[in-house]
Formats: sequence, structure tokens, C-alpha cells
Amino acid sequence: MSSPGVRKKSAVAVVRPLRMTVDAAMTPHPVCIRRHAAMHEAAEIVAFSQATELMVVDDDGSFVGVLSALDILKAAMPDVDEITAEGGTVETAMNLFVSRGHTLATAPIEPVVVTEPITVRPDEHLGVAVTVMIDRRIRMLPVVDDGRLVGTISRADACRAVLGSL
Repeated sequence: MSSPGVRKKSAVAVVRPLRMTVDAAMTPHPVCIRRHAAMHEAAEIVAFSQATELMVVDDDGSFVGVLSALDILKAAMPDVDEITAEGGTVETAMNLFVSRGHTLATAPIEPVVVTEPITVRPDEHLGVAVTVMIDRRIRMLPVVDDGRLVGTISRADACRAVLGSL
């Protein structure tokens, strides 16, 4: 029993604030594709690498934008009117989807690349990147320095950095 006026010591440790930057947590060698690549190349890279987002770069390595696996699928997806016009069944929808995919295979990726994605700088505070990813429901952000892609920061990277610093 403790005496009145005597405080017990808290078991909670005081943690001093950290200045953790994006470059301390980022993945420095993201999965990339060249801007003039064809859709089938993007699909193959996604399939082999298991990456959900491809960083798109120019021939000189300058950052161009982001292409996600979802963007690839959306490009091949028929709209409701097309499906309805062809009978409206799931089988019809799938046949249209596959047919459109075959047609798009040799098409360039450029029309579906997100060319103005949200990016962060390598020297930016990790908290800024985490806040953007949470608020915007983004899984990964390109890390760009002077127009050049230097890495990516993902939710997983941030989790590892924060939990690893405890």
C-alpha cells in the first residue's frame, strides 16, 4: 500500500521525438517500367514481381508517373453498356474483358499512366508520408528528388520503420 501523497513510478517510458525521414524507411529500388512499354509488358512485370504499382520512368530515368495493376485491369474492363448490349451475363462480360485485354496487349501504357501522382521527397518527414497514405488511402508513394525517382515508401515500409524504432 502506498502512503498518501506518494506517487508510484509510471511503467510508461518517455520516448523523445524522432526526426525520421522518408529516405530512412523507403525502398530504394522500386519496380519500374519505361514509359513507352506495352500493356502486356506491364502485366508481365506485375505478375512476376507481385508489385501492385509500377513506377514509370523515361529513358533517362526521370520520373513520369505510376501505373497500377488496377489501372491495367480497368483499361481492359468493358463498361455496363457494352456488357448489356452483348447479353448482360457474367460469361459475356468475361468474354468482352478477355477480348479487350488481347486488343490492349500491344497498346502503349502511356494513356493509363497517372502522370501527376502524389509524391514525397527523400528528406521529408516520414510522418508526412504516412499521413498522406492514410488520408488518401494510398498504399505506396513515389519518392522523387529533382525529378528523379529515388525510391518508394509504402505502408509496409512505414510500419517496419516505426515498429523497428521502438
